[in-house]
Amino acid sequence: MEIAPSSSRFKLHDQFELLEFPDKFVVKPIESTNEGFSVDRRDGNIKPLDENISSVKPTRVSTIYGVGGTIRLLAGTYLLVITSRKEVGTFLGFPVFRVTAMRFLPCNDALRFATSQEKRDDAYFKTLLQSLEATPGLYFSYEADLTVNLQRRCKLAEGWTRKPMWKQADPRYVWNWHLLEELIECKRILQYVLFKINQWLSYQVAELQLQNSPAVISLISRRCTRRLGTRMWRRGANLEGDTANFVESEQIVEINGFKFSLLQVRGSIPLLWEQIVDLSYKPLLKINKHAETPKVVQRHFHDLSQRYGEIMAVDLTDQHGDEGELSKAYATEMERLPNVRYVSFDFHQVCGTTNFDNFGVLYEQIGDEFEKQGYFLVDADDNILEEQKGVIRSNCIDCLDRTNVTQNYMAQKSLNLQLQRIGVFDSTQCVSMFEDDYTKFKTIWAEQGDEISLQYAGTYALKGDLVRYGKQTMSGAIKDGLSAMSRYYLNNFQDGVRQDAMDLLSGRYTVGTNCPLQLQLSGSQPSFLPVASALLIGGVTVTSFTIHQAGRNTQQYLASALWAGVTAGVVAIIKANGRHLCSKPRLCHLI
Repeated sequence: MEIAPSSSRFKLHDQFELLEFPDKFVVKPIESTNEGFSVDRRDGNIKPLDENISSVKPTRVSTIYGVGGTIRLLAGTYLLVITSRKEVGTFLGFPVFRVTAMRFLPCNDALRFATSQEKRDDAYFKTLLQSLEATPGLYFSYEADLTVNLQRRCKLAEGWTRKPMWKQADPRYVWNWHLLEELIECKRILQYVLFKINQWLSYQVAELQLQNSPAVISLISRRCTRRLGTRMWRRGANLEGDTANFVESEQIVEINGFKFSLLQVRGSIPLLWEQIVDLSYKPLLKINKHAETPKVVQRHFHDLSQRYGEIMAVDLTDQHGDEGELSKAYATEMERLPNVRYVSFDFHQVCGTTNFDNFGVLYEQIGDEFEKQGYFLVDADDNILEEQKGVIRSNCIDCLDRTNVTQNYMAQKSLNLQLQRIGVFDSTQCVSMFEDDYTKFKTIWAEQGDEISLQYAGTYALKGDLVRYGKQTMSGAIKDGLSAMSRYYLNNFQDGVRQDAMDLLSGRYTVGTNCPLQLQLSGSQPSFLPVASALLIGGVTVTSFTIHQAGRNTQQYLASALWAGVTAGVVAIIKANGRHLCSKPRLCHLI
């Protein structure tokens, strides 16, 4: 398929004027002021732009870079607009931007007529919107659809790129798809050109000089929104077979007129399982026994096979403890799927934290099949020379750190084969022989791992040194320690709110005034953690002080024993009530 020139492609306007009036918001493309629409600030109704906007002067005029959609809450509608962007590179020659700031505009004057309970609920929903405004990893292009990989793009029907962007996009990778529904219904008013699709993905790019051949490597990782969530509150699969933290990663290499594409996917173990936070560093894994489990696994891999062809599942979890039990359950279910190869590789046992070279053990097991799956290749005339026939599906427990290292290793192997295929390398050469280029290659993979981890866990990835340097460094160990502590804090005390925000965004929870709200039923979650923490810190402090003074008399010994007992009691109470002290979602169930 020949990539259409810009003149024949569908293109969105890239700058808009936002006019704020007392009774409405008006959005107009800067380069086409006769187009646009207004949103009533009282009820959120969307109307085409009148010739006479208003006889009143707007209270504020600003420039925005796209409209992300609308969401209806209890007392009205909120309009999402992109207020800041940064160009970060190109995708097949078209500029790619990262969202650096966005804003929800309230159209909810009816809130003053709401009940006190509705006002409290609406205040919580607005807290969730503020959380969404800080979402990392949102990218978009005005001219290219980033949700579709190169192989699929080249096999789509001619004229596809001239369709409106929302018709081109794969909904599973569109962060704001639910928010776009009302605007899509108003497509006649909006003339297909005013709203912007935000893809939740990771995007990195590097320019290399391989054997005097300029090359561009783009790394795009697309996050699926079907089981959207945070690290501890979205594990495993739902009954439809959609898994948490499912990401399609595509490495695109452009060199000497050729374009290569390699796809890999990751996703949580597709069983029904959970790991509820309870203040412990590593909460207990629980496998939910369910009659639908075999069908869930079948649905998941059937969907993958339909999209990618042959599937090889690489399980990187530990083979002992809780992870071992989960891995065994996964292996048992995979025995029912003769057309999918399952490979268990205990990453920690074989590689530890320093032995990155031991990945050769895994490649010996899967290398032949990986090379048969191949990669996608088109020449300068867009003739298809090679097609990728399948993918590796990698997982660990979080599908973050161990998975990042594994996918980087496989991508490096494929890059060597690709460059040998077109004669840039001979059969004895590999990218690791070229220090500067190799550093750039490893850097974009490490940055990709960080970005995926920020989206799911809220922190940078662990084991980043294994990707960047092939070994653990002291600074990397310190960084991993800080990230691990940050994960602990976020998972236990912040992620309940983040999970609610994602459920609201994705439409898994919809706000309605005609039925009792789950939010009302669950009520607020009082936290006794501050009091318990104060007692614990005070107990430890006083105990330490009295022990230091204990040599003076018997009374000091008794005081030390008393405070030590109080401290131990507080610790026991906190441990017993850990789940009640943590932040947990209030809107939706786990599955």
